[in-house]
Amino acid sequence: MKEDRLVSVKEVAKALGIGVSTVWLWVQQGRLPEPIKLGDRCTRWKMSAIQSVIEGGS
Repeated sequence: MKEDRLVSVKEVAKALGIGVSTVWLWVQQGRLPEPIKLGDRCTRWKMSAIQSVIEGGS
């Protein structure tokens, strides 16, 4: 079962073994899904979506 908690950009970067700036670059390139915007300075991703990327899905 995939985990569906919300994770920060730092957690996404750590899970993928990349830097924070690379996370944002990959979002622009369409390699990562768009984050969920929770406020002016708060964005999160569903962990299940990041796990799909890690597993080679979309």
